Parts: sequence; structure tokens; C-alpha cells
Amino acid sequence: MSAKPASPLRLTELLAAWQGGQNGAFGQAFALVYEELKRIASQRLRQSGSDLTLSPTALLHEAYLRVAESDVVFKNRAHFFAGMSLYIRSALVDHARARTAAKRGGLDMLVSLSEAQMGEEAMVTELLALDQSLQALAALDPRCAEVMHLLCFAGLDREEIADVLTVSLATVDRDLRFGKAWIREELAGGR
Repeated sequence: MSAKPASPLRLTELLAAWQGGQNGAFGQAFALVYEELKRIASQRLRQSGSDLTLSPTALLHEAYLRVAESDVVFKNRAHFFAGMSLYIRSALVDHARARTAAKRGGLDMLVSLSEAQMGEEAMVTELLALDQSLQALAALDPRCAEVMHLLCFAGLDREEIADVLTVSLATVDRDLRFGKAWIREELAGGR
């Protein structure tokens, strides 16, 4: 049984209070949607194949710290979830990079891998490849890259993406068609 989603109006009010400097408002907003954010973090971990040493809770707390240390402004619920997904993605990618760097630079010699470890490494590699593809797409078409990020990492639907980016549904649909094809080709090594 899943938790009932937080009231968009209440979340927006708390975000506005936080932006206005009210102490504790961001903590209240975060607590209000904690279970929803934890579910998103859990989904991203499953999709990325990150190792079990990074829990959804740890990933979410890392994203929280990044938001708390920034001067980001969230307009509403959709914008908040889109922004939090960026911080979750950033924490995931940083974790994957640190993990691969430690394996390359570590003093221990890896003699063999189990099938589970090989599958896990492939998923970490896929996460890094997707992140690089999104960065390359951002150089070509920043808005399209944002649309793809919001779809892949934030789990937003077309309407929510249009709301966050303040563009039409037709624009989102065009960007989704192009972005999916471009990333598919990029990941296949066609560029």
C-alpha cells in the first residue's frame, strides 16, 4: 500500500515560505513528501543498477544536503520534484564515478568477477553513459535534454514536463520524439 501523495497546495505553500526565509519550512516540505521522494530514489537505484551499498535513504539524504546548500528556487510541486530528481541524478552519477575511480585506482587486483558483479558494473556503466548522452544532448538542444531528464530521472509525465518548463504539450512531444531517438543513437555509438 503506497502513501497518499502530499497536497500540492500545502507543498507549494511550504516552498514559498522557505523561499521567504521561514526557518524550518524546507524541512517541513521535505518531510511532507519524504516517502514520495524515497520511492523516486529507490526507482532510480533500481534503474541504474547501483550497488547495494547506496540505499534509497542515503541517496535521498545526499540530494537533500545538496538542495539545502544551494540557492535553488522551487515554484510548485512539479518543479520541486523535477529539481529534486536533478539532485538525485547528480548524487547517483557522483557515486558511480567515485566507484569506478576507486576500482581503477585501487591497489587491490581484481582477479575475477561474479555474474552479479559484472551485471552491476554494466548498469553503472549504462548510468554514466546515459548521463554523458544527456550532457551531449544539452550541448545540442538544452531544452530537449531537460525534457529527457525530467522523463528519465524525475519520472514526470508530459503534462508535468510542460508545466515545469512552461512550454506546450506539442513542444514536449516533439522534444520527446527527438530526444529518445537521439539518445538511442548516442548510446548505440552512432555519434
